[in-house]
Amino acid sequence: MTVAAEPIITEEVKQKSPGYWAGVMKRFMRDPVAVGCAVIILLLILSAIFAPYLGLNDPYKASMIKRLKPIGFPGFPLGTDEQGRDMLARLIYGGRLTLFVGLTPVVLAFFIGSSLGLIAGYVGGWVNTVIMRTVDIFFAFPSVLLAIAISSALGAGIVNSLVSLTIVFIPPIARVAESATASVRSLDYIDAARATGGNALTIVRVHVIGNVLGPIFVYATSLTSVCMILAAGLSFLGIGVRPPEPEWGLMLNTLRTAIYVNPWIAALPGLMIFITSLCLNLLSDGLRSAMNVKD
Repeated sequence: MTVAAEPIITEEVKQKSPGYWAGVMKRFMRDPVAVGCAVIILLLILSAIFAPYLGLNDPYKASMIKRLKPIGFPGFPLGTDEQGRDMLARLIYGGRLTLFVGLTPVVLAFFIGSSLGLIAGYVGGWVNTVIMRTVDIFFAFPSVLLAIAISSALGAGIVNSLVSLTIVFIPPIARVAESATASVRSLDYIDAARATGGNALTIVRVHVIGNVLGPIFVYATSLTSVCMILAAGLSFLGIGVRPPEPEWGLMLNTLRTAIYVNPWIAALPGLMIFITSLCLNLLSDGLRSAMNVKD
């Protein structure tokens, strides 16, 4: 009777110890650009969460006599939109939906895609063929067109946008997870763990996951800015968030007719999208450098 031995602790596993993550944090804190971007993202998230407690005007209250007031107008620091609603309040409240719809699909795709990639990469054989050839089907379509097609088929709405964007981002994450898992699966310490009687679940949990989650996580963070832009694009096209909800992409759509009257007001939602996506990209680059993830 074979008795399963204790899992072998290898150098690859040791590098994912608390000391390793402390080193990651130390290297990350040395990057002022990444730290600054992390602070901006944190401030955006906190302002969106605590928006009701910031003493802002009602983002839904319209006033036709206050339409398209300029930046700095008394009582409205960032002016008003085409219906006389406070732009500052709508931008902060709009961050709620924009960040939620932009980040949630990546989180869901991270868990689903990572699971599919781990299974395909570790099991191999016909399981790998079935999973990865199914994933390859989605690569036949550009992500923008695929998101538009799925959202159009499901209909406008927040839930349908989340579903369509999650489907779009599962394939690339699954591909990265499968590639990372397949490379780890062929290493000597995995064979040694099998030889000592370790079952597949224990080997994956102890030896594989800790060594592949880093590259997958960094890649997923690089998709957040893309997801946010796609979510804003769906709302701009009218197949995402519905009016009168404040959302940056939808605000761009409703303000496009005011660009010749008050271009600065019309540009504010686009500026918020640009700043947020840029910070997310730079934050992802900082994490990649801190974790020493090689392309």
